[in-house]
Amino acid sequence: MQFRIGQGLDIHAFTDGDHVMLCGVRLPHDRGLAAHSDGDVAIHALCDAMLGASAQGDIGQHFPPGDDQWRDADSTVLLAKVRELLAEQGWQLVNLDLTIVCESPRIAPHVSLMRETLAEVLGTPASVVSVKATSTEKLGLCGRGEGIAVLALVLIQGEG
Repeated sequence: MQFRIGQGLDIHAFTDGDHVMLCGVRLPHDRGLAAHSDGDVAIHALCDAMLGASAQGDIGQHFPPGDDQWRDADSTVLLAKVRELLAEQGWQLVNLDLTIVCESPRIAPHVSLMRETLAEVLGTPASVVSVKATSTEKLGLCGRGEGIAVLALVLIQGEG
């Protein structure tokens, strides 16, 4: 049995809107996130981490932003497809850890639902899904309220 670690990072800028999608959960907010799909920056970082761990490139290779097929796509659909890509190569998720970096919206009230939603999409227990948030103390693009960044780490196992 082999183990592999993958990391992902994604950042989306705020734009006009009335909500943000994070971890498959719609959060009311006074702005949205600019993106080709639904802008779920957390799922995008997670997809990159999973694809990286399995040496299958990145999210842009599998779901090109210029491809109208993925315009306004539900990112949970993308995550399910990434899970299938890993399964086809004999990989399964051991655990994942997401850190959402933003000043707003408040993440803590939604963490349980985020964990449950990701676990359902990935077909794994919520006990192996970690979602947490931090601010940057008003420093940098996230601190200035320009967008949201997410760091993702995953551990996968398989025969490789």
